Amino acid sequence: MTAVERAAQVRLMILDVDGVLTDGRLYYGPSGEAMKAFDGRDGHGIKLLRECGIEVAILTARQSEIVAVRARELGVQRVLQGASDKVAGLEHLLNDTGVNALRCGYVGDDWPDLAVLARVGFAATVADAVPEVRSAVHWVSRAAGGRGAVREVAEFVLQAQGRFEMLLARHGGGSYA
Repeated sequence: MTAVERAAQVRLMILDVDGVLTDGRLYYGPSGEAMKAFDGRDGHGIKLLRECGIEVAILTARQSEIVAVRARELGVQRVLQGASDKVAGLEHLLNDTGVNALRCGYVGDDWPDLAVLARVGFAATVADAVPEVRSAVHWVSRAAGGRGAVREVAEFVLQAQGRFEMLLARHGGGSYA
């Protein structure tokens, strides 16, 4: 099955945070984690997926109030933080949503993501992921993590599902075919 065929089946898109939604750098102040940088284009990509009925979830091993705030801003209701066992986190999300793993997409960038990437129907990563992850997925973005990669994934999925042009027209754009 091709990456396009796999992306066409996605009903639940799960995202890692550090290295995917952010560039992976962690900023600490005297009282702990102080800041993470998110790309606005990625946020709009998440909103486009949700607009088409594709649920978006966050699955991360770290715990951060910053992630909770960003998820609320984007309307992402399923946020699993502190999930050191990401396969258990995936199982929880699948059970909670009723979505089959083959109709699930996941974007990860490092070794802790490998087991989840192997279980989902559409496995994707960012351009600057570790080599072991890049070789284990169905699709790799051109953009780096935290730099528009999630937007690329969203557009790839929406194109695979034949929804991209309709969304573009709805948002005031024409076809660029």
